[in-house]
Amino acid sequence: MDVATGKEEGDAGRFARADEMFTRAWRNALPDLRRRALRLANGRMDAAEDLLSDTAVKALLFMRRSPEAMTDAQGFLFVVLRHVFLDAVRRRRGGEPLDRQHEAHDVDTVADQGMTALQRAELSDQMERVVAAVAALTREQRRLFGYRFVEELPYPVIANLLSINQPLVRKRVELLRKRLRLALVSE
Repeated sequence: MDVATGKEEGDAGRFARADEMFTRAWRNALPDLRRRALRLANGRMDAAEDLLSDTAVKALLFMRRSPEAMTDAQGFLFVVLRHVFLDAVRRRRGGEPLDRQHEAHDVDTVADQGMTALQRAELSDQMERVVAAVAALTREQRRLFGYRFVEELPYPVIANLLSINQPLVRKRVELLRKRLRLALVSE
C-alpha cells in the first residue's frame, strides 16, 4: 500500500467519524439549539435559522479539523452558536469590523495546512457545485443570493431594494435555500 494512499484513507476515515459525531450531536441538540437561537434572535425565525446555519458550518469544519479535541460535541454546538451570535451582533452594531478577506485567507491557510490532497479536492469539487448551482439560478434569484448571502444584508434592506414586503423576501430566501440544497444533493 502506498504511504500517501494509506494517509488519505486514514484521513477519510477520520472525516467520516467527525461527520458521524457532528450528525449525532446535531440531531440530539437541534430542538434545544433551535430554542436558544430563537431566544437569541428575539423570536425572529429567519434570524434564528441564519444562526443555526452558520453554527452548523463552523462546528462541522472544526470537528473535521480536530475530531480528537471533541469531548462534548453537543456542548460544543452551543458554544459555537454563542460565538456566531456575538459575531452577528458585532457586525450589526458596527463593532469590530469583520475583515472578510482576512477571514477567508485564514480559513484557506488552515485548510491548506490541515487537509490532504483528497480533502482539498473534495472541498474544491463541493465549491464548484455551489458555484454551478448559483450560476443556474435566474437573474433575480442570483441578485437575492448576493444580497442575502454575499453582502449579508438584513431582510428589511433587501425588501426595500427589491420593492417587495419582508415576508415575501423571507419566503424567497427560504425557497432559494431549498433549491440550492436540492441542487447540491442531486449532483
